[in-house]
Amino acid sequence: MIYKVIYVVFTLALSQVAVAESAGIKDANVMPNSKAAEGAAVYVIQPLDGQVLDAKKPIEVSFGLRGMGVAPAGVVVEKTGHHHLLIDQQELPDLTMPLPASAQVIHFGGGQTQTEIRLAPGSHTLQLVLANQYHIPHNPPLISEKITIIVE
Repeated sequence: MIYKVIYVVFTLALSQVAVAESAGIKDANVMPNSKAAEGAAVYVIQPLDGQVLDAKKPIEVSFGLRGMGVAPAGVVVEKTGHHHLLIDQQELPDLTMPLPASAQVIHFGGGQTQTEIRLAPGSHTLQLVLANQYHIPHNPPLISEKITIIVE
């Protein structure tokens, strides 16, 4: 288990350095964020907050964005970003750093605006965060309202 933790920490450190280098930044502790468009918002179109869903079927999740555009990760276009879906997150990750990819923080770096997920029966939360070409949330961060769904 300790080797797994060391590996994850080492991998995250390397990815931070790689992001900084690709952005032309000499100090890996200073991450490039992008200014969010005034009045922009990100939101979950579906499922609806409080919706009860069948555990035997994939859950269709559609992402909404107002006031900005969608562009794949790595593509530099002002006032754009790509979606990250947070599943069952009690707290937001560090919004000044690249969002970590995991089973609970799913990256849609191809510019996708919808997906299908499967969740175990129970209550779950879904939330979206829009991030720039480096997976770093905008300033100010564009974060959707957290919705709760019930899977039966």
